[in-house]
Amino acid sequence: MARFLLLGLFLVLGSLTAGAQKSVFFEEDPPIGDMMARFAEANKARTYMPGWRVQVLATPDRQRLESVKQSFQYRYPSIPVDWVHSAPYYKLRAGAFTTKLEALRLKYILERDYPGIYLVRDDAIRPEELVGNY
Repeated sequence: MARFLLLGLFLVLGSLTAGAQKSVFFEEDPPIGDMMARFAEANKARTYMPGWRVQVLATPDRQRLESVKQSFQYRYPSIPVDWVHSAPYYKLRAGAFTTKLEALRLKYILERDYPGIYLVRDDAIRPEELVGNY
């Protein structure tokens, strides 16, 4: 009997607090509103975002880089690939993803043709570079 009374009390209190939460109002100070507006504008102005890419090759030989890039584009025409030069290495990178999980999916697809590939973090990905699902 005591259990039923206790259960009923919890149900009544739960419904009272649920009804109270629907009528909560939030009022912010003007400086906070201005700061949030500046923050939103700064984020809209960002042209780059952090993300992940799959690094296919790192070599000091530019000719090797070009031949691997050409064969990659032939095998996988729908996957964007580009290279960066970080002396003394030329790095061939494929795809552009917002999450590591999406990049891992591409990595597992490419591993059979390109053993030794790995994921790299890239903080300069343009939104138009982002890749769909594979």
